[in-house]
Amino acid sequence: MIERGAEGFEEARVDRIFNRRLPDRQPAAVVRPETEADVVAAVRLARDRGWRVTVRSGGHSWAQWSVRDDALVIDLGGLQEMAYDEATGIVTASPSTKGGAELAPYLAERGRFFLGGHCPTVGIGGFLLQGGQGWNARGWGWAAEYVVAVDVVTAAGELVRADATQNPDLYWAARGAGPGFPGVVTRFHLQTRPLPRHFAHTVQAFRLDDFDEVMTWLHDTHATVADTVEIVALTKTDPDLGPVLLVTALAMVDDEHEADQALAPFRKNPALDRALLVLDNEPTTPEAERARQLEDNPEGHRWAVDNAWLSGPASEVVPAMRRAYTTLPNEKAFTIWFSMAPLRELPDMAFSVQSEIYLAAYVPWEDPADDETNQAWLAAAVADLEPVTAGQYFGDSDLRRRRHRCLSDEAWARLQQVYADRDPERLFVGYLAD
Repeated sequence: MIERGAEGFEEARVDRIFNRRLPDRQPAAVVRPETEADVVAAVRLARDRGWRVTVRSGGHSWAQWSVRDDALVIDLGGLQEMAYDEATGIVTASPSTKGGAELAPYLAERGRFFLGGHCPTVGIGGFLLQGGQGWNARGWGWAAEYVVAVDVVTAAGELVRADATQNPDLYWAARGAGPGFPGVVTRFHLQTRPLPRHFAHTVQAFRLDDFDEVMTWLHDTHATVADTVEIVALTKTDPDLGPVLLVTALAMVDDEHEADQALAPFRKNPALDRALLVLDNEPTTPEAERARQLEDNPEGHRWAVDNAWLSGPASEVVPAMRRAYTTLPNEKAFTIWFSMAPLRELPDMAFSVQSEIYLAAYVPWEDPADDETNQAWLAAAVADLEPVTAGQYFGDSDLRRRRHRCLSDEAWARLQQVYADRDPERLFVGYLAD
């Protein structure tokens, strides 16, 4: 354990934190367990010292949830486990496991696939606790739906298994409560899927002047596309084309013919004759897709990020998105539109707010002198979305910046009961919000 003021504390305080717009918050101490027994000991130590507890899995939260004043940071980076059961198709993995960089290739060697985060360096811990918006969520569901069990150290300092039949309250909360989960998950048990045999994508690039026409068409069309296709529209600054609107569709299917049929609707884009670039049903690989994600999410940067679930007709939603898409504040910033249509009914889990369209704006930069400008742009872009916003997603949220509902009223009330039963003294710090 490294206490505040000791040698090495500052490095441990922000170790593995992705967003380098670092906070000034000062934990009481940092502990780096290497076993589950170490986690149990850390929780019990915090109780004895009168400290509250915060947890770091992968360090990718934009708000740096794990860095909290006067709390004990339990940094799970030292827990390293992956094991696959051929008989059940279930993989067990530690929370700090990187979904794309570590879990994905491990499973691919076994012909299996899991819906990890798009950025390959995201750890599975926070990702799954927040619901898990992974690959092809519109067709395959949320990654949290594939969590069959979790191993948890409770506020009482006990290690328990939680699943649908034992400790079901913790199992329910572990699938969507996010940083408000009242415990330390030490191991996830995840149902995997067969690795798709064929990956192909369609990519169409347009000038930003075509934004209204293209996005209106996409808004009215995306629900009709085969659910084997992940649909994302984004604005970014291409090194050759400059600021562009990209309509992308990734088919994850059995063969080239199925991909061709699934991607056919994109050939009816009414602005296609004005496209700056068109790739139609081009073969790709999961590795290539993850490499592109890594390029768009550079390490060592300061970040401001926000998001919204959008609902309404194109005549209202498209104008509300315009600032976020057509006025990026710098050449590294990007905004994504992610299809979830047609919506699938959610299972009984804490994650409970979604709509047909997810929008998130990501602003990376390096110079602290640009903090105010970039954050002001993001605030204005998100303010435009407010009239068509149905909620927000924990995974791309900083609740100090803006708070909208991430859980339904019913789920929020149920979570309060879990707190009352499992952590009445609120040992775990929970959400960071002003």
